[in-house]
Amino acid sequence: MQSIKIYEMPDCKMVSSGTGMFGEGKFGRFEEWFSKQKRGLFPKDFLYCEEAGFTWLYMLEDGMSVPLEFEIIDFKGGLYAAATDIDQKTDMDSLNAEVDRFLSENGFERDDSRPQLGNIITSPLAHEIMGYEQMDYYFPIKAKK
Repeated sequence: MQSIKIYEMPDCKMVSSGTGMFGEGKFGRFEEWFSKQKRGLFPKDFLYCEEAGFTWLYMLEDGMSVPLEFEIIDFKGGLYAAATDIDQKTDMDSLNAEVDRFLSENGFERDDSRPQLGNIITSPLAHEIMGYEQMDYYFPIKAKK
């Protein structure tokens, strides 16, 4: 059984929180804004970490009302290897080893030109029942040279 999935994300427009930290003004307002968006089958928000903090992205849809303080950016899509684990309890060394093994066996390698992404996939109801949230980790990949 394979536990790593391959996704191809399209080039698209994303609403960006800008770089910040949890609990900070604009970053907190971004979370508040996107949490009010209608939930679909899959989450549309993606978080990534930079040296200066975190950046949150939300996939822009036609007709969406976006507060002026948030920038709309061009998102470079591509292939991603995705793995799921428990939010804030993931053994990243083990997860990275599993991803690397899968990539090596299937003709891929990591693509360091794009950031790793993550998002919480647990609905509020499932979180209430389980007592924790699951997170998908997205590792940018490309065909092995």
